[in-house]
Amino acid sequence: MSINTVGIVGAGTMGNGIAQACAVSGINVVMVDISQQAVDRGLATVDKSLDRLLSKEKITEADKAAALGRIKGSTSYDDLKAAQLVIEAATENHELKNKILKQLDDLLPPEVIIATNTSSISITQLGAVTGRADRFVGMHFFNPVPM
Repeated sequence: MSINTVGIVGAGTMGNGIAQACAVSGINVVMVDISQQAVDRGLATVDKSLDRLLSKEKITEADKAAALGRIKGSTSYDDLKAAQLVIEAATENHELKNKILKQLDDLLPPEVIIATNTSSISITQLGAVTGRADRFVGMHFFNPVPM
């Protein structure tokens, strides 16, 4: 299976950084959060981060535009159905992560890989709330992700 679209749940520090890293690498991204304000903040953070890379001549205007064009912001989990990989990047709260992972497991087709960006919660415990232990992984990104 090839991964053409990555879904990200959480547009905060880690989520928007993961979105940027994927988009700069040529992967389409759907970044979902609970409010449009949170989504807009995440997109603005990516825009600013890309501006810094542009000012350092690490990317071109065309690279920036292409990366931003690959990121779709949303408040609907339904938009994650287009992804082959969905990364949960919510606040480090076990109950919240369990709730999100259960919703993703119920919503997404069985072939979709679900990942968590936890830094301290057991991957085994988080994966247990899904019915896809064979398609559940821990992906820990360091902050700032795009570095």
